[in-house]
Amino acid sequence: MKEEGQNVLNIVLVEPEIPQNCGNIARTCAATRSRLHLVRPLGFDISEKAVRRAGLDYWHMVDLTVYDDLDHFFSLHPQPDVWLATTKAPRDYSQAQFSPDCWLMFGKETAGLPEWLREKYRSRCIRIPMREDARSLNLANSVAVLTYEALKQNGFPGLSGAGSMAAEP
Repeated sequence: MKEEGQNVLNIVLVEPEIPQNCGNIARTCAATRSRLHLVRPLGFDISEKAVRRAGLDYWHMVDLTVYDDLDHFFSLHPQPDVWLATTKAPRDYSQAQFSPDCWLMFGKETAGLPEWLREKYRSRCIRIPMREDARSLNLANSVAVLTYEALKQNGFPGLSGAGSMAAEP
């Protein structure tokens, strides 16, 4: 839930297929105050009953929006400050300048983002460096890497940088 006057990072999952990945990503969004956007079709059920059964006790902390498809998403967000995560990108994420309220978009686990979308935003495609013979990182791990990079570049807005050990003994 966005606090007034505060920019919020947006995480977009296009046609996610694996419920455990979405659950882990939702937890990252909850912990970082990032918004989660899901683009249908989804490979799992996110009804209140299904979420409760899965034991996602942080789900109430997730600011969630669901879209029917990419056309629906872009009709509501016609010019997002979007960055597309893809193993096919020409440059790595360290070359990106993330704004505090940018949109990080990730494709489905088995196929990634559609080619037409990658071509439309070619200059905004970024990748996470990895060895050449590795296909990709797990989706939840990729989201965490890029989310924390974007947050780091913007000073971790609204997040605590110190734990309980920071208090004087």
